[in-house]
Amino acid sequence: MKSIDLEKNSLVGVVSAVNGFVAEIIFPSGKVPKIHTMLENTELGVVLQVSKIINQKTALCICLKHHTKIYRSLELTVTGEMLKVPVGKFTLGKSINLFGDYVYFDSKVSEPEKEKILSGVADSSVSEYADVFSLPLNYSFVVNSSEVIETGIKVVDLFTPLVKGRRVGLFGGAGVGKTILLNEILHNIIQKNKQNTLSVYAGIGERIREGHEVFNNLGRTEIMSNVAMLFGTMADNPAVRYLSGLAAVANAEYFRDVLKKDVLFFIDNAFRFVQAGNELSLFLNELPSEDGYQPSLYSQLAALHERLASTKDASITTIEAVYVPADDILDRAVQSIFEFLDSSIVLSRDIYSEGVFPAVDILESNSSLLSPEIVGEDHYSTTLSAQRLLKTAGDLDRIVSLVGEAELSFEDKLIYKRARKLKNYFTQNFFTSSQQTGRPGAYVPLADTIRDTKAIISGQYDEITEDKFLFIASYSGSAEEENKE
Repeated sequence: MKSIDLEKNSLVGVVSAVNGFVAEIIFPSGKVPKIHTMLENTELGVVLQVSKIINQKTALCICLKHHTKIYRSLELTVTGEMLKVPVGKFTLGKSINLFGDYVYFDSKVSEPEKEKILSGVADSSVSEYADVFSLPLNYSFVVNSSEVIETGIKVVDLFTPLVKGRRVGLFGGAGVGKTILLNEILHNIIQKNKQNTLSVYAGIGERIREGHEVFNNLGRTEIMSNVAMLFGTMADNPAVRYLSGLAAVANAEYFRDVLKKDVLFFIDNAFRFVQAGNELSLFLNELPSEDGYQPSLYSQLAALHERLASTKDASITTIEAVYVPADDILDRAVQSIFEFLDSSIVLSRDIYSEGVFPAVDILESNSSLLSPEIVGEDHYSTTLSAQRLLKTAGDLDRIVSLVGEAELSFEDKLIYKRARKLKNYFTQNFFTSSQQTGRPGAYVPLADTIRDTKAIISGQYDEITEDKFLFIASYSGSAEEENKE
């Protein structure tokens, strides 16, 4: 049925049934609002959104605020508007939720100041709002760049280069370092490009504790004033979690289109976005697909990712953490996200258990952007050589586990030892985890990474033991520090 245009506050809906945070609303006038139209009861503070039209008089609506206050026969006013979210400079340096309310506070904020903010006094600074739901850019306005963004993280820069305006995913199970790697990328890029780059951080469906840690860790650095954070935590209902991702996209679009700023868009976690959509689908009585996910899985992911595009004036570069349930990389939700990415960084629990951080599985990670035209011939050939060496050493691992390293041929021994040095070389100390590890972070230029990788592969460091390569920056820099000591 085609929805009918409405004038603001012109209609009243009546709750006929309630199922959790989903309410069935009857419109006695026979005029059903459009999908995504907002309804409210100002007396109770209840806010709902039209999600599914049943017939000419009935719609299913999801409750965004105070769902426990909804009851049968409750009257709701149709606002005639879509959901809007605060955007722009107001959001920088702050952590807010879908409705613009403060979620986390910096430890420097005093209790009286917190009370002032929570009472709504500070809301007068909000001057810009944007629709959570909007169409993606017309393809004629989309521009693809080939400019490589250096992260200072050796394993990322060499094997899965970050290119301006493209999308990168960090895949891994629970507790293998996705969030730390995500935060380190944010820290290093913003630190290097403070003037021209802003960042939007979408915390979707993660624990409140994790969001608080991320906010405080960034607050201790100088980059927080360039970061806008929007959270829909695990404690929120699935509607709020799902819409939080789209709301963060709306803010990124504002920075790109209005302020003409390059944007780094971070998602933690993209799988939780899918999970929230799946829960919504079940509450709205949609039949699941064969493997249990919502039938609209691809369209929901497309609604998020297709808006993360770049124009001739500014770019949106996306880095998203993707939780892999039960370490099953073949899970349908995980595989669906792969299709929207240009590069995929896979973190391994086996590598993590070896004490190798970041625990990136180099051979499982891949990038469609790794080509001579984008990264240059030297970078490209060095990466291929490193991958070949690691692949050959992986095959030799099976032999070593059976008969020992001593039974290898002289040539195979060299390959095996060089590969172990290479694995150790790609370990790195991070700035964002320095307080936990007690070791200062290191930023390694890509040129140093390429030079050291070539030197290890060619055998220039054959006389040096493999433990000397653990958690160093560039090898020459490490040697200089040891000489000073």
